[in-house]
Amino acid sequence: MANRIHIAAAAALLALGACTIGPSYRRPAAATPPAYKELDGWKPAQPGEAGSASAWWSVYHDPVLDSLERQVAISNQTLKASAAAFREASAIVAEARAGYFPTVSAAASGSRSSQPFSTSAGRGGGGSVVQNSFSAGPDVSWVPDIWGRIARTVESDVANAQASAADLAAARLSAQASLATDYFQLRTDDALKDILDATVKADQQALAIVRNQFNAGFSAQTDVLTAQTQLENAQAQDIALGVQRAALEHAIAVLIGKPPAELTLAPGPLATAVPVMPPGLPSTLLERRPDIAASERAMAAANAQIGIAETAYFPDLTLTGTLSFASTELGNLFSAANSAWSLGAQLAGTVFEGGLRGAQVAAARAFYDQNVALYRQTVLAAFQQVEDALASLRILGQQAQVQARALRDARAAEQLALAQYQAGTVAYTTVVVAQTTALGDEQTVLNLQESRLAASVTLIEALGGGWNQSQLPAIAATGP
Repeated sequence: MANRIHIAAAAALLALGACTIGPSYRRPAAATPPAYKELDGWKPAQPGEAGSASAWWSVYHDPVLDSLERQVAISNQTLKASAAAFREASAIVAEARAGYFPTVSAAASGSRSSQPFSTSAGRGGGGSVVQNSFSAGPDVSWVPDIWGRIARTVESDVANAQASAADLAAARLSAQASLATDYFQLRTDDALKDILDATVKADQQALAIVRNQFNAGFSAQTDVLTAQTQLENAQAQDIALGVQRAALEHAIAVLIGKPPAELTLAPGPLATAVPVMPPGLPSTLLERRPDIAASERAMAAANAQIGIAETAYFPDLTLTGTLSFASTELGNLFSAANSAWSLGAQLAGTVFEGGLRGAQVAAARAFYDQNVALYRQTVLAAFQQVEDALASLRILGQQAQVQARALRDARAAEQLALAQYQAGTVAYTTVVVAQTTALGDEQTVLNLQESRLAASVTLIEALGGGWNQSQLPAIAATGP
């Protein structure tokens, strides 16, 4: 009994004196500018809270887009794979936490056997004795986390689980942004079809005018052929537009987890307003971007791996305990008279391994340094994406204003050229050139609007889409 008390006391002292080997994690600094370069003199058209947790696509006020976006998180198969990866990471945390507790196993057995015996010497004969044998009892084994190997493993696995949650948020945001971009491009095709439909009608009217001029002897047959060619080119463009629109519709169907055959989007208008979320301070970007959070958590996991590698320098203590019962009768198997117990402790460590542990620690430190560099690069890339989006919105806005004036002048020139042709003062080629210029300018204005909407989506995505690092699962929330 005294030995038992001494062993238990030693185990308790070892557990209380346990320490955690390895460096404590502190987030390394990353280059953060005081302000965005492109923000100087830039004003958002419709300010909104950049860190809002609401559905970011609602700023476009499009009910169809809103309906599609809400299906991404529910049915997108890529997101389901990312969600499963997060559940797997959480289960790994539970596996690591199991190392804090002892392992208890139990076994029970029973057998019936016979043994021969013989009578007294010289009297001959013999027989056998039938005997029952029963045994049962638990075995306990525990490796106290003296050096913090399990604690560092849990720390690393928790960080990996949080990184997986951030990866899920980043994948969700990417899918939502891709859907919005595809949707605006599809609506651009709808608007372009309206333009081409109107162009076809205008060309049909122009062809009728040219034929009347030809029948009256005021124009040549080449003018009729030119007008006919102009009409047929517009009709061909109108038809060809269906290929790209169909592909975009199919892409949107896949993003919401549906077969392309199950989604049909009726033609609709393209958004005319370009709402933009203000970027705020650059330092807040570190909290808003899920990819930055994932990179930072991967860095924390790599830091914990250093401690795990360093614990290999120290010996492991294993405590064992056994309580067993054995009897030839099942009815009194668990009586005190049939019990036996044992307690033991084993301290084991590696004496020589040819530099293996040192190499493993060096590899863990190098892996941490690699993750630090990747984290800082992720931050730099995030600032670049915000600056690029701000520059695109600013420059495209300026271009759109000039292009709108060019379209207005081109339309006036087209009407003037047609009137002059009817008056017989210019050749029909002048009309064709004016019509081609006006159509090109109209398409450019439309494409600029689509580019501005896409740039606004890119800015929202670059700002994290309303996500915030506070949405990462807490340590206690990891694990099933």
